[in-house]
Amino acid sequence: MNSSSDTPLVLLIDDAEDVHRLLKAKATYAGYRLTSAYNVTGGLKAATALGPDLVLLDLWMPNSDGFSALKALKDSPATMDIPVIVLSGSNHTSDKVRAFELGAADFVSKPFDFTVLSARLRNAHRTSRLLFLLAQQSHIDGLTGLKNRAHFDEEFHAQLKRRQRSHTELTLVLTDLDHFKRVNDEFGHPAGDAVLEAFANLLAQSVRGDDTACRYGGEEFALVLPGTTAAAAAQLCERIRIAAEALEFQRYPGLSLTASFGVTDRPSTPGTNSNSAWVEAADHALYDAKQSGRNRVHLFNETGGVSALKIAS
Repeated sequence: MNSSSDTPLVLLIDDAEDVHRLLKAKATYAGYRLTSAYNVTGGLKAATALGPDLVLLDLWMPNSDGFSALKALKDSPATMDIPVIVLSGSNHTSDKVRAFELGAADFVSKPFDFTVLSARLRNAHRTSRLLFLLAQQSHIDGLTGLKNRAHFDEEFHAQLKRRQRSHTELTLVLTDLDHFKRVNDEFGHPAGDAVLEAFANLLAQSVRGDDTACRYGGEEFALVLPGTTAAAAAQLCERIRIAAEALEFQRYPGLSLTASFGVTDRPSTPGTNSNSAWVEAADHALYDAKQSGRNRVHLFNETGGVSALKIAS
C-alpha cells in the first residue's frame, strides 16, 4: 500500500492511449494520482515497484490478457493485497465470474461513466484500508502495544528467508521478566500490568526501525534484529537490562524490575532454518541466564551450548 501521500495512487494498465488521457484528467480532479502502464509486463513491474493503492486493469490487450496479469498480481506477495478493478468491453457473465474468482475487487464494463468508476474506486480503497487496519490490529498486543506472537511468527519466518537469500546477519533475543509472579502476588495484577507496559516501552524505544519488538507471551518478549551480530545484540540487551533496573514505579513503592536475556544468531541444530530451531536456541540461552542467577545476558554459542560470557552480574 502506497504511503508516500494522502492522495491514493492508481495504476492504470491499459493499451488504449485515449483511456489514459481521459482518466488522467478525471482522476486528478477526483483526488487520485494516476500512473500509466501500456502492457502487462510494464504493469506488473510498476505494481511491484510502486505499490499503488489501486490497480485498474484492462481485460484484453495485444499479446496478453488481463486474466494472466490479475493472477500474477494476486500470486505475488508484493502485490496480492492491492485491490484490482477490471475494465473490460466484455459484458459476459463468464468473464466477470472468472475475474472475481481470480481476486478482482470489482468489474467495470466499457464504456464506463467516470462518476460510477470513481465511486467504485473509493469503495475499493476504503475496503482495502479497513482490511489493512484490521490486519494491523490483529498483530498488536492489547496491553503493551507491541507486536504479538502471531506477528513474531510471520516476521521471523520472513527474516529467515531473507537471511537465506542474502546471507545477512540476523539475531534473535528472548527476554523474560525475573520473578514476575512475585510482582503479581505482592503488588497485585495492576502492578504486573504496569511492569509489562514499562518494559515494553523500554524495548520499543531501544530498537531501530528495521527491528521488531514483540510480546512473545506472558512476561516473555522477543526481539528480531536483522543486520545485527550476536555480539552487538548482547550489548543492546545489556543496555536494556541496566535501564530496566533503573525503572521506578511511583504508584508501587518498593517495586523493582530485572530481566534475563537469551541471544542467538543461529538455530539450535545446524542446518535447520526454522522458527522453532532458533527459538529453541534463544530459549536455551535464556534458561541458562535464569539458572545462573537471573538479571543477565547469555549467548547461545558456536558449539550449540551457552556461552560462558556473563555480561551482567
